Amino acid sequence: MKVPFNIDLKDKVAVVTGGGGVLCKAFAEALASCGAKVAILDLNEEAAKKVAEDIKKDGGTAIGVAANVLKIESLEAARKIIEEKFGTCDILINGAGGNHPKGTTTKEYFETGDLDVKELTTFFDLDPEGIQFVFNLNFIGTLLPTQVFGKDMVNKKSAGIVNVSSMNAFAPLTKIPAYSGAKAAISNFTQWLAVHFSRTGIRVNAIAPGFFETNQNAKLLRDEEGNYTPRADKIISQTPMGRFGTPEELLGTLLWLVDDGASGFVNGTVIPVDGGFAAYSGV
Repeated sequence: MKVPFNIDLKDKVAVVTGGGGVLCKAFAEALASCGAKVAILDLNEEAAKKVAEDIKKDGGTAIGVAANVLKIESLEAARKIIEEKFGTCDILINGAGGNHPKGTTTKEYFETGDLDVKELTTFFDLDPEGIQFVFNLNFIGTLLPTQVFGKDMVNKKSAGIVNVSSMNAFAPLTKIPAYSGAKAAISNFTQWLAVHFSRTGIRVNAIAPGFFETNQNAKLLRDEEGNYTPRADKIISQTPMGRFGTPEELLGTLLWLVDDGASGFVNGTVIPVDGGFAAYSGV
């Protein structure tokens, strides 16, 4: 991938968690295109290594490393590998996250008769373990990598952390209370970290993507024939630009945030990239 931005990240070491996914793969490729040495971390080692191989074929420098963002010993092992091959971390992208069916309701609106319908998952049926999984994956899965890789970033010149929040953090979507709450926690945590690290040289910001088609939401947005589902049509009707975003449309914001020369006084921000979804009242 060649990005149309004049950002120089030569000799920087970037770590991207969740790097095997659609959006974070694009992040990793963009960072490598700007000269960074990129470590792609993912629970799926094969996916991580595939992204790294694609980057290397394009002339970049990358490695794929298996890592579980919920286990600090796994992250420490990944950190050791990265330090041996590339050096210590300068840029951390906390991209690992996601939702779970057990943290999701069947319907958008609860009605009194729903209590007697066994086929439905109502608010009252939400599984605490499912809720916990979503909060852990998104919040703890951001906190632990920051603890592990953040130590190497203290007092470095131009060190930066970019978390991945969501437009759900601005206004919760129906049916997904766990994911919406977890992403709101990420936005708050981003601000907290920015203040906490502000005397160390580490800047902390977040991107809040709107709706992008990924492997994770494919079944929610398209039916078996590839057509948009009613929920996808509803999303697009509430997005002023009238479409889903593409991963490439996140890259300008990402690279701006990690480049100290371009955004050196930007700290503690959560930037929506959502086609105007959060700004639209629906009328």
